[in-house]
Amino acid sequence: MSFLTHLECSVPCGAPARDPRANNHLCTCGMPLVARYDLDRARAWAKDSLKGREPNMWRYRELMPLVDGEQPVTLGEGFTPLVHARRLGGSLGMPALYIKDESLNPTNSFKARGLSAAVTKARTVGATVLSVPSAGNAANAMSAYAACAGLEAKVFMPKDVKVPFIRECQLYGADITLVDGLITDAGRVAAERGGPLGWYDVSTLKEPYRIEGKKTMGYELAEQMDWRWPDWILYPTGGGTGIVGMWKAFEEIERIGWVTGCKRPRMVSVQAENCAPIIRAFQQGAERAEMWQNASTCADGLRVPKAIGDFLILRAIRESGGTALSVSDAEMVADMKAMGALEGVSAAPEGGATLSGLRKLVAQGVIKTHETVVLFNTGGALKYLDVLG
Repeated sequence: MSFLTHLECSVPCGAPARDPRANNHLCTCGMPLVARYDLDRARAWAKDSLKGREPNMWRYRELMPLVDGEQPVTLGEGFTPLVHARRLGGSLGMPALYIKDESLNPTNSFKARGLSAAVTKARTVGATVLSVPSAGNAANAMSAYAACAGLEAKVFMPKDVKVPFIRECQLYGADITLVDGLITDAGRVAAERGGPLGWYDVSTLKEPYRIEGKKTMGYELAEQMDWRWPDWILYPTGGGTGIVGMWKAFEEIERIGWVTGCKRPRMVSVQAENCAPIIRAFQQGAERAEMWQNASTCADGLRVPKAIGDFLILRAIRESGGTALSVSDAEMVADMKAMGALEGVSAAPEGGATLSGLRKLVAQGVIKTHETVVLFNTGGALKYLDVLG
């Protein structure tokens, strides 16, 4: 049973609630839709019921978007390790440093969570062809889950995307289009091609359910930390659904009474210094981020010059009392090596970026060495071996 009730505008704009059984993408105002649940009724859901459940993200199905006996399209995503980084923490004088290692998801990244949820809903509403613009990992995940569901996958990626991302999409039988430019250009071409043909668009925040998959990182973190919050979460930010989803999860978890009397984590957005629209907007006190010109970074997942949910990312950072900062490519590559050498964690540059950000915030005295800190490694190193040379 799910406590899902409706979808509503993330602004909100005053538009009426949407039926989650229908085919939904953006609100009529053009803003993302978000799933809402009857959290008062959900208070009757006991967290002890999680004992013995399958170790994947659908263990939280009561607050996931399943309706009318709907079965998820799943490859076992979620419930990734929370690694107590003792050696790395020791090098920083931080005994309570953890790494949430999303590289162990299907298709090697956190994108599996969102695409499992999105493809589940797409199948339910009768979609036959799925479309996604991607810097790499989302394309791999969408292709895999589309294959699992028996749906056709259309993938649009920048022409300079790393070859392993292309090959993995081919492995799952996806149709691939390489586009001149960045992910924003890939999104434009995908919409031009797929819109007239009725393809189901699973772009970041252009449908309501990828966020629901990503929010399960927050549920897992609470469960793995014995229903307490860490002091800080550092998250590498491209499209930003991880931060937005977890902030939503924290609200839901507190409303149903599973975490009480504990201050929420302060959220830190980490971006690449040559593609940092969220950091610039945060520093300027802006509610929306401007398009970042000539974006470049070795971390493909961070090369997002404009995120549709920028206002939601900024809202989560500010409401949490967190911050935002950028790091260089050289710093993130050095720190993906540090995660590997000291903890045996296969970290993508995006994961390395969180460690680089932590070093800076500790040096500035913003994060204290006694505080509990969780770094999110959102993907594995194997698709990025070229940057290690």
